[in-house]
Amino acid sequence: MKQLKLPAVFMRGGTSNAIVFRQQDLPRDRAAWDEIFLAAIGSPDPYGRQLDGMGGGVSSVSKVCVVGPPTRPDADIDYTFAQVQVKKAEVDYSANCGNMSSAMGPFAVDEGIFKVGAGSKEAVVRIHNTNTKKIIQARFNMDEGLSEVDGDLAIPGVSGTGSPVRLEFLQPGGASTGKLLPTGNVSDVLDVPGVGKLTVSMVDAANATVFVRAADLGLTGIEMPDALEANTAIMQKLAAIRAQAAVAMGITKTAEEALKKGGTPFVGFIAGPQDAVTLTGDKLNENDIDLTARMLSNGQPHRALPLTVTLCTAVAARIEGSVVHAATRAVTDKNAPIRIAMPSGILTVAADVKLKDGQWHAEQGAFYRTQRRLFEGYVYVRASQVPRLVAATRGKLKAA
Repeated sequence: MKQLKLPAVFMRGGTSNAIVFRQQDLPRDRAAWDEIFLAAIGSPDPYGRQLDGMGGGVSSVSKVCVVGPPTRPDADIDYTFAQVQVKKAEVDYSANCGNMSSAMGPFAVDEGIFKVGAGSKEAVVRIHNTNTKKIIQARFNMDEGLSEVDGDLAIPGVSGTGSPVRLEFLQPGGASTGKLLPTGNVSDVLDVPGVGKLTVSMVDAANATVFVRAADLGLTGIEMPDALEANTAIMQKLAAIRAQAAVAMGITKTAEEALKKGGTPFVGFIAGPQDAVTLTGDKLNENDIDLTARMLSNGQPHRALPLTVTLCTAVAARIEGSVVHAATRAVTDKNAPIRIAMPSGILTVAADVKLKDGQWHAEQGAFYRTQRRLFEGYVYVRASQVPRLVAATRGKLKAA
């Protein structure tokens, strides 16, 4: 059969890449979206490489974003994130991607979806993430009517420098479950089959995450992604911990359901500040670090950290009694940014967390990213793989 082509942009946001669609260029029937995203990205691919699509074989580059007009009065645009599984015919909408969030404001401005004043040197875009129902405020520089790309900000995991995008996640608590502390506790003991009893903290800020001490798994906290992925026993333990946490957090009804489903909750292990080496061989000094973290994303060790999970980690570090707080360097200024060491370097995140009437509240989290439009044009999909699209358009789309 022939191929169909859809207008699209390919963008980098932070340490992720994604195909970005304008909502108006997709079918109104969202049931048709999954097959389009799978075909465009190249999933499912049993070889794990996605060579027949735009994906790159790992979760950080197997993503799709959709941007359209706002459906809330306190937002300027709507943004929907889709995590496309690499080896499965599965698209997950349960969470947001913080890295790609940094590209959504610039995309909206450059596409004319959100208008800024003539001669403006800065844009501020209020983004409604439909996955989490949360508002993210993006602030970035403008250059002759378009989002600025060149700048001096370097971020771990991306070569070169770029113009900074400040992302402010407003009231990020309960993004996945409706509660900052889904179980009501700052820490819990999980009885995990094949692992035993473990003290964990389950926190939901920007993305739901379960944290465990590295030492409780016989790890140091500075293990590299390839070594973790090759350690079948550890990967199975982390999957089991995530599954039990999914039930405890109310995300799934059974551990078996969680094992079959990707996305939230994320699972990671943490340790205190310590000397380490990055993926590029750069040395990290423990004096420059407040916390060490490693995360799994859709069953794969992340080579950086998912940005929403980084925010969740910073929030957890401010919640007294959590395993993350216990591992974090003690500071006198509780408003100081937290420096989190991960495989690609150090991420600095600000988290405003307060205890009110005996309850913890995450007021805001903020960090900086860079972004760049990589190409624009059409993405091609096999007509045989998108029957709903064919039926919905009835030949209105351009064939190739």
